Amino acid sequence: MQELRLRQQMTLAPRLQQSVKLLQMSALEFTTAVEHALATNPFLEDADEQESDAAAAALGAGGEVHAAESDAAPEPQQPVPAASEAEDAPPDAPAYSGDYPTHSSTGGDSDLGQWACASLSMRERLSQDLGNYHLEPRDRLLAEFIIDALDDDGYLRTPLSSLCSVVQADFTPVPDEGEWMAALRLVQQLDAPGLAARDLAECLTLQLAAARDVDEDIRTLALHIVQEHIDRLAKNDCAGLRRLLNCSDEALREACALIRSLDPKPGSRYSGEAPVYVVPDVFVDKWHGRWRVLPNRNAMPRARLHSTYADLFRRARLDDRSPMAQELQEARWLVRNVEQRYTTIQRVAEAIVKRQQTFFEYGEVALRPLMLREVADDLNMHESTVSRATVSKYMVTPRGVFEFRHFFSRELATESGGSCSAAAVRALIKEMVEAEDPAMPLSDVALTQQLASSGILLARRTVSKYRGQLRVPPAELRRQH
Repeated sequence: MQELRLRQQMTLAPRLQQSVKLLQMSALEFTTAVEHALATNPFLEDADEQESDAAAAALGAGGEVHAAESDAAPEPQQPVPAASEAEDAPPDAPAYSGDYPTHSSTGGDSDLGQWACASLSMRERLSQDLGNYHLEPRDRLLAEFIIDALDDDGYLRTPLSSLCSVVQADFTPVPDEGEWMAALRLVQQLDAPGLAARDLAECLTLQLAAARDVDEDIRTLALHIVQEHIDRLAKNDCAGLRRLLNCSDEALREACALIRSLDPKPGSRYSGEAPVYVVPDVFVDKWHGRWRVLPNRNAMPRARLHSTYADLFRRARLDDRSPMAQELQEARWLVRNVEQRYTTIQRVAEAIVKRQQTFFEYGEVALRPLMLREVADDLNMHESTVSRATVSKYMVTPRGVFEFRHFFSRELATESGGSCSAAAVRALIKEMVEAEDPAMPLSDVALTQQLASSGILLARRTVSKYRGQLRVPPAELRRQH
């Protein structure tokens, strides 16, 4: 018996497939792809090289090259890539360049290795994070001693009492247990959750406290297991755990799965860490009182059709189905799609800056709700196109380096009938925690109440989730005696 089935299927033309593929690439991936095409397709040539050769020839012949007069400020000649966000930078401060070059190379081909952020060891990373805190010299030194005492797995195996005997000559008076515990809690909040734990149970507890999007009942059950019954978990004694905890099979299974997803050796992730490459696509600055978007020319390799080879091919009158004809067609597609990629990213960046003016003026707390569809409607683009143009695309701003995606956040209602973004709420929670009394840290209930007093009505569970996303431990772990 034969069956006739109808199926709708949308197939993209080769040129459109290439366009989509190029758009969703990061700047580094895109540069690599274009350089590969230039090296393998004889009908393509590097437009930048040809212009440089022409300019050199003009100068060699005694000609002069005059810069066009314009009101625009000169564009930055070298991008400032970074993998983190400098949220606390003042509005008019230049973007932090880190370990990256700040001047254009005067040689030939640029070295992509210049864009690699240096791999930091665990202790270097923690010390760097510690520098973001305003501490008394005594407190900072205690924290540094704890960081230096961590083993390669990220644990503090040395008892605090032993550390006290080691540093007696460096402190007057000698630090008491309360000071050491305060320094330890501070180090445990730095970088990856679980570091500076004194045993496995504490390591897992710290990670559970910082876990995102976790059901609170499952988190509580998992905490009970790691703190009281970790030996039974290691033996996979499910029956014993279920009897002791008086919980359902499903709840126990979820709690155990959550625990097993944690990292028992958080320090090991720093060994042999591969460099991360981030190349910004655009620069954002304020010029004559208005925010503007400038393309990063150094991240924009340009390819153009090699006119001499294309003319020779046409004169040869070869079969249109020959391999060379296919390469010529692919060269034409690439040239058009490269320009289309630049245009799309520039337009999307401009739309983001236009809608997030308050962020650039006042910071994270002023980030307004923004959805992909809003930008898509503004630019008369498909939402999927805007989505591809925001992933792995970065902009350098006076407030730091941000992925385009950072500026999209869901809308939350306020008591006054207005709205604010989830990112702005997270920024408010961060400010509240930073301003709290260390001896009486704010619980999630207190944070919820403070937000409500500001007109932002959220469930306590939502506040707990946002606190976890900020990697802020619960109040009981932040308390300093």
